[in-house]
Amino acid sequence: MPWSQVSAMDLRSEFVFLARQEGANVSALCRRYGISRKTGYKWKGRAGVRDGDISDRSRRPHGSPSRTPAVMEAAVLEVRAAHPRWGGRKIARRLRDLGLVEVPCPSTVTEILRRHGIALDEAGTAGPFQRFERDRPNELWQMDFKGHVAMAEGRCHPLTVLDDHSRFSLCLMACGNEQGATVQAHLVTTFRRYGLPEWIITDNGAPWGDTADRPYTPLGVWLLRLGIGISHSRPLHPQTMGKDERFHRTLKAEVLGGPPFADLARCQQAFDRWRHVYNTERPHDALGLAVPASRYAVSSRLFPEQLPPIEYGPGHVVRRVQQGGWISFKGHHLRLPKSFAGYPVGLVPTNTDGQYKVIFASRCIAQVDLRDASIETVTHVPEHL
Repeated sequence: MPWSQVSAMDLRSEFVFLARQEGANVSALCRRYGISRKTGYKWKGRAGVRDGDISDRSRRPHGSPSRTPAVMEAAVLEVRAAHPRWGGRKIARRLRDLGLVEVPCPSTVTEILRRHGIALDEAGTAGPFQRFERDRPNELWQMDFKGHVAMAEGRCHPLTVLDDHSRFSLCLMACGNEQGATVQAHLVTTFRRYGLPEWIITDNGAPWGDTADRPYTPLGVWLLRLGIGISHSRPLHPQTMGKDERFHRTLKAEVLGGPPFADLARCQQAFDRWRHVYNTERPHDALGLAVPASRYAVSSRLFPEQLPPIEYGPGHVVRRVQQGGWISFKGHHLRLPKSFAGYPVGLVPTNTDGQYKVIFASRCIAQVDLRDASIETVTHVPEHL
């Protein structure tokens, strides 16, 4: 995969982080990132143990007993200047990650900032809460658009995809619209690099689906064909996708708070730079001040360039969905979501006489009770993660 000139060093550093994860398949990563095995192992071997740097290494020692407080204050101010939204805890952790010795504690870093007249955001006053996260990477991805952002020319619709376990940002794209085809194109690129997740949770409405008249959209049907489970957040409950919502607030504070970007290209350049910082440099409070890349590993499920045909077992009664979503079964006309038109579905009996499950690929998408003589529309199956 060709790399843009702007983000080449960021992608190299991301490669090194993932290659150093326990059990990582370096050869497979090289193929995904479009580099030779020789180059991949060279970058991995050259990388520093702590900071993952793959550029030429300085001969200057990381620390010195004669280092003065003025030098340390300069390092604190340098990190703060590069990341104006970071406080004492993140700056102290970043300095340690860079290999500096005798790094002051977070409260001392905060006092250094105050002495230099740098205003700090007040800590939040929210009450205690409990975090929930998946046990391993790629078990669940959260995906959403962050509304729209005004630019000098038109609007940007940031598309974000976040791994639930590691908070690793898998996709941050400056889109010109919120259409399903746009999302699918960017997901193909993401799947080729990081593999397929087990499940994806999204918001409601276009292009995600789960509205009264469109529980599934073409985008959702495509994900099901890939063997990816899909779910939708509860209406009016943004906390269902709390990690991605929190990511959006950080994106707004650290990237979108300045003057508007000229166009989508400039916006994407800023997104690429910041995504690298977020994944590999910015300490994350919910991860014990570790960086997301330290907890992420690519999926072993590869993206299939050609989708296999949909096949069902001998116990399934197969029907092809007609235009408008209609199928005929045992003298009944049943209506499925229109997005399944042209695809075969399988019907299998349940333990209750007259009730059947409707299967698409490997997922149950609906149920039908033939004991109701007037039935036309099948019941959408509630989603479970």
